[in-house]
Amino acid sequence: MASEPRLSPEDDKLLDRLAARVVELHMEVPAILTLESGKPLSVLAGQAMVFFEPFVQPLFSFPDYRRYAALIERREAIEALILRIEEHSERARSRGRSGGTPPSSPSGSD
Repeated sequence: MASEPRLSPEDDKLLDRLAARVVELHMEVPAILTLESGKPLSVLAGQAMVFFEPFVQPLFSFPDYRRYAALIERREAIEALILRIEEHSERARSRGRSGGTPPSSPSGSD
């Protein structure tokens, strides 16, 4: 594993965008659970993405599809994605507590 190169800046940006989107959709828990449980199958997942690419690309515009397929095969990239999701989630929670309006509680008065 020491021979594997570190993540490039472009890969970091891709993982950061993906983590931000996961948090934006409020899918942190399912995403982290899926990533953690799928780590042993990461190579298979990457190969499946390559196999399905001809079907996915015409339906969805995802220019970094191949880079993501290559990244998903690397366990350190999966771990980096999990950490980024957690960081984005914590930032979103802290912004919600400090900057936003407090959540309204249902009251019985009209």
